[in-house]
Formats: sequence, structure tokens, C-alpha cells
Amino acid sequence: MSVKVTRNKAPLSPSLNGLSGHIWVLDDGKGATATIWPEIGFNLISWTVPVAGTSFELIHQDPHLFEDGKPTRSGNPVLFPFPNRIVGGKYTWDGKTYQLARTGDQGTTAIHGFACRTGWKVIETGEDEEGAWITGEFLLSRDAPLDRDHWPAEARLHLTYRLQSHHGKSHLRLEAVVDSPGGDSLPFGLGYHPYFAIPKDSGAELKVPANAFWELEACIPTGRRLPLDAGRDLSQFRSFDSVYVDDVLGELPEATPTTTGLGQESLHLRGEIHYPQKGILGIWCDRHFREIVVFTPPSRDAFCIEPYTCPTNAINMPHFGANEGWIQLPPNQIWTAINEWTFG
Repeated sequence: MSVKVTRNKAPLSPSLNGLSGHIWVLDDGKGATATIWPEIGFNLISWTVPVAGTSFELIHQDPHLFEDGKPTRSGNPVLFPFPNRIVGGKYTWDGKTYQLARTGDQGTTAIHGFACRTGWKVIETGEDEEGAWITGEFLLSRDAPLDRDHWPAEARLHLTYRLQSHHGKSHLRLEAVVDSPGGDSLPFGLGYHPYFAIPKDSGAELKVPANAFWELEACIPTGRRLPLDAGRDLSQFRSFDSVYVDDVLGELPEATPTTTGLGQESLHLRGEIHYPQKGILGIWCDRHFREIVVFTPPSRDAFCIEPYTCPTNAINMPHFGANEGWIQLPPNQIWTAINEWTFG
């Protein structure tokens, strides 16, 4: 087996004649693969790892993905320049009020940013003796031009998926680089919304340590963070069968970070899924990811552990004095962030 990157034709329904059918497959040469579809938000739609001579799928893919092209029901939707919701789709920045398209919750919120619903430009692919990678670019004015006037600055995100085996584990690394090509100050947040597959009767167990959760009303934080109750407490492994959640967790533990990933960054273990007789999936994040959304989809064939740089509706939170974590990138600066997911 050899490390490689291939470009394949996807089995698209004829109804999706407006989308490109090309997907990219990373192969680490040791049995793991990662599949990315640039046309629906540079979405990671598959990550398989070798287990006992077979391929084990870690990413849930909506069975209708290639029929309807819905970008936010499976894979790893990339949420940029804001994760989750903005109430009413309305906010004020530097004295100017902006109104976004209300795409969520029966037209009452803007949801999940702009990047997850549009095609990205593939700007680099590569492989070496260690692994394979692909880099995509989202540029707001080019890829979501109707939304550009509704955001205070031009926004660009480069995201690299890097797949390789390291110390006996499969590693999938997400390297994000954000800037504003227009030279303006850029307000933003970034989140990932991975749907990790939970096979039926798998006995999977979940662990997502946190010390608090954001109180929500109609999915919007009130500004209050409360201590975890028993239903939301995932500080120890719990059976997936007992977990029904849709929450924004905060005050993440100040655990000692590690530098045992593919790079030299200090990463924190923010979530785990234990698949008995197969292995443990670990979600590692750098210091920028200060909230974790946990979500049990109604279909109960997946579980979402979503690293966010800020909570839902963060751009509006200063109005009631909350510590919102919203990022304001100075002109001509770049911002980088790392997620690394491991299995073994």
C-alpha cells in the first residue's frame, strides 16, 4: 500500500446537476482513508480506519447525501465565520447593523455561517512518506458573494486535512488559517460539526469533560453558565444509549496539554468515543476552542462532539456582559488553529 491522493467521481443523483461530482480521497498507505467533498463546504464525508483486517467508518454520512446534497446533516460541516446561530440573523458591529439571511429554525435565526453551504477551491494536495493532505480555500466574496455585504470584512479560511499514521494510531489533523485579504479588522468564530458514526448495538461510550453549560432558550444562550446536571455530565464514560443532549458546554478542564500529535502544538483532549473491541476516538484541540457542543441527532446513528471557538450567538453576547470568546482579528494579521482527531 502507498500514500496517495486521488480525485474520484461521486455517484450523484441527476437532480444534483448543479454540483461537481468530484471528491478527493486521502490514503495514508496503512489502511486509513479520508474523503472530502469540496463542493459542499469542503466537507469530510468519510474517515475509515483499519480494525482487525477491515475498514471501520468513523464518520456518519447521511444516506441521501448524494441525492439531495444537504451539507449540514453528515460529515464535518465547517462553521465559519460564525458557528451555530445568530438570533434573528441580526447583529451590530462598529456601529453598523447587519441583517443576515435567516436560514435556521423556521426563519428565526441565521445558522452555521456561510462556508458550509458553498463550494471551496482546492489549492493544494500532496503526499509524502508520512501521509497525505489536501488544502481548501473559502473566500467570502468569491464563494458566498450574496453574503459579503452582510459581514463587516472580507474573510478567508484555508483548511488543511492531513491524514497519517503516528505511533500506531490514525491521525486526522485539521489546520485552519484565517485572514482578511482586504486588510480590515475581521470579526469571526470557527466551529466544526463532526457527525461521528455510532453503529447500532455497538456499545459505544462517550466522554466529554466540562464544568458548566450555557443556559439556552430556543437554542440561544441567555448569557448564564450553569453547573452541569446529571443529564449533561459526560465527565466519565457513559453509554451512548443513555445520552440525549443538545448543549453548549463550557469551562473546559484545565488539563495538562500534550504535544504528542503530528505537530508541536499543545493540544487538549476534549472528547472521546470508545468503541468496544475496536478502539477509542479522541478529539484534541488547541487553546482556541473553548466551547464544545454535544448533540445527539434524532436518528441516533451518530453523535456530535463539536469544537467551537465561541458559543452560539457570540457576536451579540457583549450586550449583556457575557464572556463570549468572539475573535476580532487585527488588519493584516493571520490566525491559526489546530484540531487533531485520533483513533487507536
